[in-house]
Amino acid sequence: MTLDNSPCQELDNPPCTEPLSPPALGSNSIAGADLADLSRQSRQTLFNPQLEYTVYGPGTQPTGFVALAEEWNKLLARSRFDTLFLSHEWQTTWWQQLGEGDLWIIAFRQPESGRLVGIAPLYRLLHESGMWAGSYVLHLVGCTEVSDYLDLIIEKGREEAVYESLCHWLHSADAPGWDVLDLCNLPEASLSYQTLPTIVRGAGHRVDVIQEDVAPYIPLPARYDDYLGERVEKKQRHEIRRKQRRAEREAVVGFYLVGEEHDLQREMDDFISLQQMSRPDKEEFMTPEMQRFFRYAARRMADAGHLRLAFLTLNGVKAATYFSFEYKGHLLLYNSGYDTGDFAHLSPGWVLLAYLIQHAIVDGLKVFDFLQGDEEYKYRFGSQDIKVMRTVIYNLSNTPQLPQEAG
Repeated sequence: MTLDNSPCQELDNPPCTEPLSPPALGSNSIAGADLADLSRQSRQTLFNPQLEYTVYGPGTQPTGFVALAEEWNKLLARSRFDTLFLSHEWQTTWWQQLGEGDLWIIAFRQPESGRLVGIAPLYRLLHESGMWAGSYVLHLVGCTEVSDYLDLIIEKGREEAVYESLCHWLHSADAPGWDVLDLCNLPEASLSYQTLPTIVRGAGHRVDVIQEDVAPYIPLPARYDDYLGERVEKKQRHEIRRKQRRAEREAVVGFYLVGEEHDLQREMDDFISLQQMSRPDKEEFMTPEMQRFFRYAARRMADAGHLRLAFLTLNGVKAATYFSFEYKGHLLLYNSGYDTGDFAHLSPGWVLLAYLIQHAIVDGLKVFDFLQGDEEYKYRFGSQDIKVMRTVIYNLSNTPQLPQEAG
């Protein structure tokens, strides 16, 4: 969400945007006559499945999450983009708290060794309204809200084999009926918006590839002074220091991260209170359902060692908070809140952000990730962008069920 220059404006990370309108029919497809021919033959034969795959559908016991629990994060560590949002802990948290529709998890293995090289964590949802009303859409688990990076989980170097095998399954009798495959929040490193579209277009599918957002981040040096000197412009460097000094001059400043010695439930009460206080739109976002998700996610991430819930106190009163995660050398800034009352003039959010960056550097972290959104303040703190992409694949064999073109 965009911030203005007011000292009481603070940080936020917006959810994934709504899908864009599909392109004109045929803009990314083969000629109409050839398409008709393709629709009369089995599309499944157009793909070369090099891998064996196991399908964990909605009636499968154990579920894919249970069956793959021991291998999930090990595969993620071998992928092109290892992120918290694809970890077993996060994916199961999201599904349990926010998931709806039918869960479909497909595991891809090397035929000769049985080695797990790919996981497609999907769910199928019948859209009742919007652009895809009446269509069955296969989404990535975690899409569309509150998971900033998503993808198919694939061992680096095995992407094309997994894509071919996934497409083979999608056109098999084992797959559920679907009209759209929506892969949202793909990081710039992903091949799911580079290689996969070429494969499916070859079978006559219509494909949308769009840049959905950006995710600003700061490469962290070894020293805080180096960060200020190398990453932050002179004017902004002066402003950060000025706000820190003012807060320290006019109040007794405290900074801490919630740990085992704290009551996480009470700390989350205070986080939610400050988050809702920040702005009307943030209060609207934090529905009872979203509160349950944040509380459950906090406990799961704390148990896994990833939660970094930070507070700034002024004269002993909590004035700002950041709900963040630490994952493999990255600090992921996820959500925030701040006091809009007596302490707003001391810019508590900015002060806490500066302390949090400093703490990340002292801890030896390599990246400070602001996650999705191009809000101005992120660049004032010296960030640079990576792209966040989206691939939308339309099942042309089910064209009558697709939404009509705009205009």
